[in-house]
Amino acid sequence: MPGFIGKELHAIDDKGRLMIPARFRKRLSGSESASRKPHNLLYVMKVPDGSLELYESMVWQEKERSLMALSDFNPDEHLLKTLLYERLDCVDIDRQGRIALSREFLDHAAISREVVIVGANIKMILWEPGRLERVVRENSSRVQVLASRYF
Repeated sequence: MPGFIGKELHAIDDKGRLMIPARFRKRLSGSESASRKPHNLLYVMKVPDGSLELYESMVWQEKERSLMALSDFNPDEHLLKTLLYERLDCVDIDRQGRIALSREFLDHAAISREVVIVGANIKMILWEPGRLERVVRENSSRVQVLASRYF
């Protein structure tokens, strides 16, 4: 499955709708096959760092399998499920390629008008531009250390 790669600046309209960039829409599962209905559902998650993450249904299903394996009778596992599902929503992609984000999710990410969409392979990450700029600036010296640790 080809990944989402790149970064684009887009605007949120007055109704809280965000246009998914065309180059990312082309990468959605089923969008290239005429025999299959184009994919029209994304999972959106509030992330503790103040961003939002968008996952295709197929990708989220993999995460869902892991969550389903957790026990509701184990307090830590039950808490994890509660905390994750509290941060999760489903959004439809309309015919124009837009998704509607709730005020709760936009407020979490401090997004009012503009949003940076970062393609991160299996997901898209939504940032308020100033917040992303601060995160990058404050952590730019860590890139080499982190990259050497994980690559």
